[in-house]
Amino acid sequence: MNKRWTLPVKYNEETDEHYIEFSDEILEASGFNIGDKLKWIDQKDGSYLIEKEKKTQWVLVECVSQFRERYMVEVPVGKTDWALDTVSMEEAKEFSQKFLGETIVSHRVVTEEEAISMCDVDNQYCTEWDKDKKIDAFFTQQKEWDNDQKNIS
Repeated sequence: MNKRWTLPVKYNEETDEHYIEFSDEILEASGFNIGDKLKWIDQKDGSYLIEKEKKTQWVLVECVSQFRERYMVEVPVGKTDWALDTVSMEEAKEFSQKFLGETIVSHRVVTEEEAISMCDVDNQYCTEWDKDKKIDAFFTQQKEWDNDQKNIS
């Protein structure tokens, strides 16, 4: 059940900050605790949705993708090695390929700043994008993972 509250925005002249106060009822019903980091989501109608930020981390997973590729190369009789040279020099047309899967070779936790920096190196065409656009385009966010888990249960 979704509950809604309307709270007055207060102002602290000493710190020049605006704030709201949660009652014990709101804290209990929302699951908020003192010290939680909260995310304000503008509902574009003059109201805000407040959610507890989830504690997450970014994990870089590096893989090697494997394909079986075939080339059909015509060569003079007795010159089969020429076909190998043609493929090695990337002068052969691909005949077919089959994806064999991925092998994870490493993983490590990275900061968001490291991840954005790697994104800029690996995807140079998007270096002018803002951080949020890069995350939406290239990162697998927890909300996507949460949705997958809901589909599994």
